[in-house]
Amino acid sequence: MSKLIKFAFLACTLIIFQGSTSAIAGPQYVGPEKCQNCHKAPYEVWKGTAHFKSYKKVHKHKTAKKIVKAVGEKRMKKSAICANCHYTMVKKKKKAKPVAGPSCESCHGPASKWISVHNEKGVDKATRISNAVAAGMVRPDNLYDVASNCMSCHGLENANLSGAHAAAMLDNGHPFNPNYEIVEYSQGSVRHRFYPPNVTENKVMTKAEMSRMFVIGQAAALVSANNAIKKTDHAKYVAGQKKRIARAKQVLSKVPDAAAFLAGPSKETGRAFASAIKSKDLSGAVGGDLPTSFK
Repeated sequence: MSKLIKFAFLACTLIIFQGSTSAIAGPQYVGPEKCQNCHKAPYEVWKGTAHFKSYKKVHKHKTAKKIVKAVGEKRMKKSAICANCHYTMVKKKKKAKPVAGPSCESCHGPASKWISVHNEKGVDKATRISNAVAAGMVRPDNLYDVASNCMSCHGLENANLSGAHAAAMLDNGHPFNPNYEIVEYSQGSVRHRFYPPNVTENKVMTKAEMSRMFVIGQAAALVSANNAIKKTDHAKYVAGQKKRIARAKQVLSKVPDAAAFLAGPSKETGRAFASAIKSKDLSGAVGGDLPTSFK
């Protein structure tokens, strides 16, 4: 082996080692079983959802197999591309393996660094919340970030999905619903609002609460679509993202507090917008746009 080849081999080994160390140091998924130790009611709700059921079904579909082949993979459950959205990946020994479909951490963030602090005994609630958020937890009241996590997959915008793969997926039958809206899809079979004082009741949102979630979801959709449309010039993909953008702008134009966000849509301005309306009733502005049935 020449000195040049040896040097290249050592350099690549060092890069791989450093990348692996970085990945290990970052937050990891722990799986829904860890969450159900305390959150039994939400866990039972999740078991009745399409997210839960997909783990044993989606990879068996003919279309799924066709898509997996189109993106250069052999098996869906071993595909890093598919794992971005379809699976909860938990590290076992040295490799991350799928243990469930989309689950708790898909919305609330990988929990390895916050699961032990968000309900730590002997620590006051405000401190626990602050510590958990600092460790990466996306709390239910952080509506913008929750919505962003949903939009990244349902809008085919995941940061780890390339434009070429998105195009290949669509050309081979992958679904893409530009009309995906977070209230419609989160307040039906997925709803898990078990809050004090009655933690056995799965509470239905008020119209004011739905209105806030609705407009924040549209803000997240706008940022998501703006990011996505840069990925590829694939006709169906671009048309879908343009539809998401137009719908979001149409809704948000009815909300005066959204003016600054619309002037410069971003994650930061989206969070600021969500904070500005956190106690406002926007049902007068967008109540007529709210879904009347839920998935």
